[in-house]
Amino acid sequence: MADEEVAVQEQKSKGKGLIISLIVLIILLIIMMAGGGYFLYNNMKTEQTSSSTAGNQMAEEKVYKDFYQVQINDMVLNITNTKGREKLMKLSFTINSIEDDIEVLMDQNKPEIVDLVIALISSRNSEELLTVGGKELLKEELILEINSILNRAIGDNSSYKKDSVKNIFFTAFVIK
Repeated sequence: MADEEVAVQEQKSKGKGLIISLIVLIILLIIMMAGGGYFLYNNMKTEQTSSSTAGNQMAEEKVYKDFYQVQINDMVLNITNTKGREKLMKLSFTINSIEDDIEVLMDQNKPEIVDLVIALISSRNSEELLTVGGKELLKEELILEINSILNRAIGDNSSYKKDSVKNIFFTAFVIK
């Protein structure tokens, strides 16, 4: 009888080992499939982004051959960190535009644009602004909002181009 009980326990342990092996194998297959899917997704996304970016750049180069620049220098702003402590920020940036009179437009609307920059910076904390993503988001919002201000300012004047600001380059971005 003892021999039979030992044989039954050995069969049970072999069955448990087989089940555990199958579970581990299934988990490994799922992980490999997920990794392969992620790899394919990223490659397709990269190819689509680079082809659409190249197409957009070619279209912009055909339409806009010249860019004009205006600089906003040495803005000193108060910001806070996530703990609510105040910090100082020095910000300078250059605006790239397809409008040759961008300097005149910026001078005429400088108070509104400076107020916009202060509002956008004040709505963020220093930790967010120090990340690459935070800076890129700030650039996108600045371009959108500055274009909005300039579009309102030029109104129906057809001698000016709408949405003329195409890029912003930070030339100083210091938080202390």
